[in-house]
Amino acid sequence: MREVLKFLTDNPTFYIATCSSDGPRVRPFGFIMEDGGRLYLTTSNQKDVFKQLQADPRFELSATSADGSRWVRVRGKAIFDTRKEIAEKAFKVADFFTVLYQSSDNPILEFFYIEDGEATFYSFAEPPKTVKI
Repeated sequence: MREVLKFLTDNPTFYIATCSSDGPRVRPFGFIMEDGGRLYLTTSNQKDVFKQLQADPRFELSATSADGSRWVRVRGKAIFDTRKEIAEKAFKVADFFTVLYQSSDNPILEFFYIEDGEATFYSFAEPPKTVKI
């Protein structure tokens, strides 16, 4: 899990794919944090991605290193966590949260962690490596 967290914080724009009735949907994300041995992401409950994850919690995300020589693909299920302490920690971890959401009490803010996760690291120089998260 630490390897996944490091890769995604070192390469902070990653793309999450979900499914909708119209087919696959992909969008950029930029926040991830660890709490209690779980990797957390966030979104707004006003967005389609939230509705899609509620309907089908399976997703994949992918990120590439700045030089393009390495990438990771993570798949798992989104489990939403409404505990206040998760939102409070996120505001401590990410300065930009205050600008986007004003406070940890903002009712549109939703956090989810990756359950049954699996990450595969790829490289042009080495064979793929898969880890459970």
